[in-house]
Amino acid sequence: MLVLNPLVIKFGGYQKPASIHNRAAALFGELLTRKFGDQINFQLVGNVLELGRQSGDLPQMVQSGELSLCYISAVRFTRPVPEFKLLELPFLVKDRSSVHRAFDGELGELLRRRMRDATPVRLLGLWDNGFRHLSNKVRPIRAPQDCRGLRIRTQMSQLHGEVFRALGFVPIAADVKQFVEEIAGPTFDAQDNPLTNIFNFGIHKHHRYITLTGHFFGATVMICNEDHYQGWPPELQAAVDEAAREATVLQRRLAAAEDTTVLAKLDPRANEVIHLTAAEHAAFVDAVQPVCAKYRKELDPKLFSYLG
Repeated sequence: MLVLNPLVIKFGGYQKPASIHNRAAALFGELLTRKFGDQINFQLVGNVLELGRQSGDLPQMVQSGELSLCYISAVRFTRPVPEFKLLELPFLVKDRSSVHRAFDGELGELLRRRMRDATPVRLLGLWDNGFRHLSNKVRPIRAPQDCRGLRIRTQMSQLHGEVFRALGFVPIAADVKQFVEEIAGPTFDAQDNPLTNIFNFGIHKHHRYITLTGHFFGATVMICNEDHYQGWPPELQAAVDEAAREATVLQRRLAAAEDTTVLAKLDPRANEVIHLTAAEHAAFVDAVQPVCAKYRKELDPKLFSYLG
C-alpha cells in the first residue's frame, strides 16, 4: 500500500484505557501500525464521555465519518436489525462457549448480512461484554420481590425495560454517561452491568449490594464506516479484517477472565456479593417468562437454534 499522506483511522469507545474493550481496540491499532507504519495514523479515542459525548453518540459518529470505527452495545442496533433482540432475552445464553460459537458461525454471518443491508456500517466483530448482574444501594436482592419499587437504570432498550418491570423494578433508560454522572444522587437506586463495568465505572463505590443474576448476556459490536472501508486499498481492507479478528480473540479471552479478577478486587467490607441458590435463580427466570414468550413470537424460531 502506498499513500501520499497518512490515512487517518479513528476508533472510538466509552471506557477507561485499562478496560478489556479498549485493550482490544488498542491491539487492533497496533497490528495495523506494525504492518503499515507511517502510512496510517491510528487514533484511539477511548472514552468519548470525557469529550462531553454520550456512549450512544458513537454509532452516529461512525455513520457520519467522524470516526472510522467504534465498539458499542448491540442493543443500539435492534431497530434496524431485529435479530439482535435474540441477545436481549433474559436467561437465554447459558455459557460463553455456546454464544462465541454462534458469533463465529451462522448467527454471526446472519448479523453481518443484516447490518450491511440495513445500516451504513460494517460489522467487523462480535465482542463479549459479559453476563450482566444487578447492583443497588438499598438492600440485598435475593428474590424478585426484593426488586419492587427500586428505580433501576437500564440500557436504551424497550425489551430490557419490560424485563425489569416484570421483576418489580421501575426502569429508567439512560445513557451510561448520565448514569455515571448521577450515580451518587437520588435518580437511580439500582442498575445492571457486567462485573467489569461495575468495577471500572466505580459503581461498586456507591452500590453495596451486587447480586450475580447473570440475567442478560451483553454483546458488543465492533463496527466500521462502510464508505471508509470501501475507500481503503485492498491491502488495508484485508489487514483491517485480520486485525479485527485478532482483537476479537483477545477481547473474548480478557472477558472470560474478568469476572474472577473483579470479584477478587472487591472489598467484602464495602460490597456484599450475593450468589443465588438454584431455587432463587429459578424464581427470577420464572418472573420474566411472560416477556420471553412475547418476544419469542416475534423472532424466527431458527435463531434460537444458533445458541444451542
